[in-house]
Amino acid sequence: MLPVLALVGRPNVGKSTLFNRITRSRDAIVANIPGLTRDRHYGRANWRGQALLVVDTGGFEPVVDTGIVAEMARQTRQAIAEADVVVFLADARTGLAPQDEQIAAYLRKTGKPVLLAVNKAEGLTPAAMAEFHELGLGQPMPLSAAHGQGVSSLLDAACALCVPAEPEAEPEPEAEAEPGSEAQEAAEAGEAGAAGDADAMRLAQRSIKLAIIGRPNVGKSTLINALVGEERVIAFDQPGTTRDAIEVPFERDGLSYTLIDTAGLRRRGKVFETIEKFSVLKTLQAIESANVVVLLLDASEGVSDQDAHIAGFAVEAGRALVVAANKWDKVDDYQRQRFASSVAERLPFLGFARRHEISAISRKGLQALLRSVVEAHRAAFSKLSTPRLTRALQEAVAFQQPPRAGTVRPKLRYAHQGGQNPPVIVIHGNSLDKIPPSYTRYLESRLARTFKLAGTPLRIEYRTSRNPYQNSRD
Repeated sequence: MLPVLALVGRPNVGKSTLFNRITRSRDAIVANIPGLTRDRHYGRANWRGQALLVVDTGGFEPVVDTGIVAEMARQTRQAIAEADVVVFLADARTGLAPQDEQIAAYLRKTGKPVLLAVNKAEGLTPAAMAEFHELGLGQPMPLSAAHGQGVSSLLDAACALCVPAEPEAEPEPEAEAEPGSEAQEAAEAGEAGAAGDADAMRLAQRSIKLAIIGRPNVGKSTLINALVGEERVIAFDQPGTTRDAIEVPFERDGLSYTLIDTAGLRRRGKVFETIEKFSVLKTLQAIESANVVVLLLDASEGVSDQDAHIAGFAVEAGRALVVAANKWDKVDDYQRQRFASSVAERLPFLGFARRHEISAISRKGLQALLRSVVEAHRAAFSKLSTPRLTRALQEAVAFQQPPRAGTVRPKLRYAHQGGQNPPVIVIHGNSLDKIPPSYTRYLESRLARTFKLAGTPLRIEYRTSRNPYQNSRD
């Protein structure tokens, strides 16, 4: 287990800036706005050979017990409970605040090792640190997360407090089997069988990056918590609760997932705040980095134009996709019929995606949803052999030839796979630039059915052979 370092403090003291500095990333959204971070955000770091798990938290207000602030405080308490070392961050520019004293009192009760770090201390004299001795948490450590000053001393102190993990015992070397013996023959047979299942094993071992996307307040965070089985992210009945893209490791039935909770996407004309613009960017980046995307819809509201736009982002990125209608237990038969009609009307381009009716709050339909996610992931990373692709292409052309373009009819000769996630099929032939989009859609649908590529879009690229005598006079 990696040592856990939790960053705790009141709002706008620079916790996310320090998180990005320690993890050497830009994973946490940083802006000069209080309360930007809300959920626990984990990241890996390595300092002088010591691996660390760093946790960024929202602004901690331990005495507030209602509203979104109370939910943020609950997330911070959980981070403190998991931590091996807590870094309590204060602000040198604003000085000691009553909220700092409340946080210090809570930390003393936990009994956790605490390092008191005073951020934004660049250019200040040591006398500016004197008032922070009142917190009773030891020597204040001045630093500047934005400029990197004092961060190395903080990490040295944190690593010194971390209990080093015990080294794993090395397995004893196995005795080699004598040539020609039964043991050697059995070992060779086992190696041959393992080689045959190598691709399946690699696919099973790969962590599935699963992004949950949708409009605000459709239940994305509730779905994440239902899958994980704990209140991992804040689920609050208020649009815009999630602001960052939060990654949550998760395992079920021997498969590992990385769930990505994203901010809800509103129409472009309604995105005014800087925070929301950052959130939209993070959501689009999460779609690009994911293997599979779950488009979460609100069954009680039907499918809106914005849902279609969000689905379009995922399809343009080539991501495997599963559609989930949430809050299905709250709608009657009439609303279900209207929902089905709105799906057919606004999402006709998602014919490749499986659809599920679920209830995240009561955890109904989640097992079937995950099965479709696994199927979509396997389809996105399918390996298609050239002979099978060429044979399927010839059968598709024999069933329906491409239309003529004047006196020329395009000739499709052979095909091979050009990529994965999404599967890309490259077709070679003559005059392929004259193939209309309708015939391309026919080939995509036909090949997807032939190879059972459910849940993933399919891309077709054409490579036209060049005529060496095209510009010749004779």
